[in-house]
Amino acid sequence: MMEQNNRKAACLRLLSGGLLLAAGIAASLLTRAAALAENAADSQKFPFALGLIAILLGATLLIAGLVNLTGSVQKKKMDSHQMVLAAMFAALCYIGFSFFKIDIPVGTEKTAFHLGNVFCVLAALLIGGLWGGMAGAVGMTVADLTTGYVTSAPKTFLLKLCIGLIVGLVAHKGFHVSREKPASKITLEAGIAAAAGMAFNVVADPVVGYFYKTYVLGIPQKAAGLLAKMSAVTTLVNAIIAVLVATVFYLALRPALKGAKLYKTL
Repeated sequence: MMEQNNRKAACLRLLSGGLLLAAGIAASLLTRAAALAENAADSQKFPFALGLIAILLGATLLIAGLVNLTGSVQKKKMDSHQMVLAAMFAALCYIGFSFFKIDIPVGTEKTAFHLGNVFCVLAALLIGGLWGGMAGAVGMTVADLTTGYVTSAPKTFLLKLCIGLIVGLVAHKGFHVSREKPASKITLEAGIAAAAGMAFNVVADPVVGYFYKTYVLGIPQKAAGLLAKMSAVTTLVNAIIAVLVATVFYLALRPALKGAKLYKTL
């Protein structure tokens, strides 16, 4: 019975992922075509970004469904506690970016110093890479869509998901940080895991941003290059802050969550 339910859930993910992927591709193509019309580019930014996000989310659901069907990972019953914590961290990621940031204008675009990554990394350390990555992706993508960073939303969704997955992989699969260990060892392992995820972001954010702005949004290469350079600076500063603050928060919250039996071995 459990196996049958798992297969049904996997098929549902495949179906919903396929529909989202198809809808996202159609929306992106239509809005991209409309944006080519004179003076229409600005009005099409929001639906175009939503179309790209639908593509990314649809692809994620398709991959998850295929993985479940092939049985290449251990199937677990969804933990309601993890869902609640993921929703909470998504909200914190939104707040960290929306209300604790300093905008840096670069031509018609902008980058920012912010605290959103802190909660993405913290979520991955506490509730696992997939849930943490989704919390960061959803929370900061919504923040992009509501705070003037609409064109960056698809890139944000992809990169924050990757940050969470990397931090979770290193922390839980590599170091097994949820096990009982000396405080010094936990601190070191959590710091390394956080640094691994943010090191990826330091490299990927400006590089992906450059190609995305140039070849997807059609921004001139010179302007995209300048934005990538400024983004590299802000991303590095954000990464250092995220590693330090998330590690401190993790050490403070870990005992409390363990005591409340909300911190699981992942």
